[in-house]
Amino acid sequence: MMMKKHTPQILGFLVGAVAGYLYYFFVGCKTGSCPLTGNPYISSLFGGVFGLLLADVIKDFFRSKKSA
Repeated sequence: MMMKKHTPQILGFLVGAVAGYLYYFFVGCKTGSCPLTGNPYISSLFGGVFGLLLADVIKDFFRSKKSA
């Protein structure tokens, strides 16, 4: 049951990590001097954390809307 509770955050992290990697691949810094977009691991991690936070905000929004 614990997995169902955190499913939006896990999906948000995964989608964000894929988006971060895609940003690195298509747009990223070619010289490697950019700290966020020059490394695929850091770019994916940053995107994953951003996706996790965004999913948490969306989950809280729908939860507060349902209780109102």
